[in-house]
Amino acid sequence: MAERIDGWAREMLEREGVFGTLATVSADGSPFQAVIWFLLRDDTLVINSKVGRVWPTNLLRDPRASLVVEDGYDWDGVRGRVRAVTDQATAQADIAAMARRYNAHDPAKAERMVRIFEGQERISFIVDVERVTEHPDA
Repeated sequence: MAERIDGWAREMLEREGVFGTLATVSADGSPFQAVIWFLLRDDTLVINSKVGRVWPTNLLRDPRASLVVEDGYDWDGVRGRVRAVTDQATAQADIAAMARRYNAHDPAKAERMVRIFEGQERISFIVDVERVTEHPDA
């Protein structure tokens, strides 16, 4: 059952410039982590990668994912399962939105990145959130 993301957890996930650390399960059962961009869309997270990298390959085989977003001692943990989006128009739109979000201070850089991404086969994943753990620095 999907969990709503609201309150402090939503504020944390919407903070400008915070990256996520994604954990996936490798073929041998070991954990694999990568620092990634993400978008919060309603009560799901959207992540995106170039096809062929380790973490998207892991998610295509095993849809379980865990993401931690930190800002100093403030952090959110999100756990869930993913759905792959292989439609290139959608995947390209997702990565373009992420490039613009993470480079809002330098729009020209964002557009240069978007042009680079357009030459790549991309894949998006929708993370259906099953659990949110909040840890505000109190």
